[in-house]
Amino acid sequence: MPTQTRGLTQMGMVVEIPEFLTATLGFAVYLLGAEINARVAPLRSFNIPEPVTGGLLASLVVLALYLGFGIELSFGLTARDFLLVLFFAGIGLNARLSDLIAGGKPLLLLLILTLLTIVAQNVIGAAGAVMFGYPAQAGVLFGSAALIGGHGTAIAWAPEVADATGLSGATELGVAVATLGLVLAALVGGPIARLLIEGRKLSPERPEEEHTVGLPNEVDPKSEIDHLTIMRVLLHLNLAIISGYILSEAITAAGLKLPLFVPCLIMGIVIANLRSALAPNAPPVSRTPSLALISEFALGAFLAMSLMSLQLWTIAELGLAIAVIMIAQTLFAVVFVIWALFPLMGSNYRAAVLAAGFGGFALGATPTAIANMTAVTKRYGPSPIAFIVLPLVSAFFVDIANAIVIQTIVNF
Repeated sequence: MPTQTRGLTQMGMVVEIPEFLTATLGFAVYLLGAEINARVAPLRSFNIPEPVTGGLLASLVVLALYLGFGIELSFGLTARDFLLVLFFAGIGLNARLSDLIAGGKPLLLLLILTLLTIVAQNVIGAAGAVMFGYPAQAGVLFGSAALIGGHGTAIAWAPEVADATGLSGATELGVAVATLGLVLAALVGGPIARLLIEGRKLSPERPEEEHTVGLPNEVDPKSEIDHLTIMRVLLHLNLAIISGYILSEAITAAGLKLPLFVPCLIMGIVIANLRSALAPNAPPVSRTPSLALISEFALGAFLAMSLMSLQLWTIAELGLAIAVIMIAQTLFAVVFVIWALFPLMGSNYRAAVLAAGFGGFALGATPTAIANMTAVTKRYGPSPIAFIVLPLVSAFFVDIANAIVIQTIVNF
């Protein structure tokens, strides 16, 4: 499928990359990252996810095309967004009722820690904004709107900030902060986990548990992955997504707004636990190597496409302000995760895995957090409850909490 030239930027032309070609490039970028990680030991040692390695390298190539030749690549990302829905449906299918009950206390603690992080990010953002001559309310775009919220939240709130302050370029500011945050999030989680796990000689509490996302680096040759297990998993993923669409329509009709992947996550949980209760002897779907493999494929391809499509030049255009404030936000996130979240979550292996995820989530987005945790658990061992607790907070509760805090600050 050929590329299409859409128009001109101030520097040159915009070249549209169609959906199918974007997905193909995403797969190639993922495999490139895997090849580089296999050859560069420090990347494995610090648990840098394979799609992060390939995706960031590809984004630098895209940046070089823009700076050197004035060519801006615009990627079609509908397939990428579907992969995110597929991934979260898989997370739901892995959720056992017993784990949800066991995760109650960690879930509450993580929610409280997330609320504290939202407030702290906006305090740092507001202080930095004032320091560099921006309105204090613009601090949310240097803070939780762009970091914990990500690109979507930053774009949604930028017009409100612009209306309240008269700030021009609010959307560009929010997108730039979210872009740099995503890059940093992909890089800090793995080293944090390595420091905690190897420094304290931690190991999984239940090493015999199945991996929920991805297969371990040392794959058991007896792992049952065949055409029937793959087809069974795909059927249940499709059922979770179909019912998730229906639930999403009902939620929207009720006046609420949630990303599509949240209802699909919820319906995955419902389907998995109903299936277990009604047909306990049926061939398994949850916690199977086939589901873990498909989940890792969906997450990795999503992240590779997300990172390769980053517009890194938007960061350079904001210069010193964004650099200084993001250094402060990153230092806060690392210190908070190591000295607050890790001990409060139990100072054990699961807490270390959650620390890697929270480092990615606080600065970037939920997929980055899960990718960080996947890289860690593939190397050191499984932690199923971590993969249930963090997405429930980051994909559901945080949007509500973040909106309340941002609205309060913008209207102050």
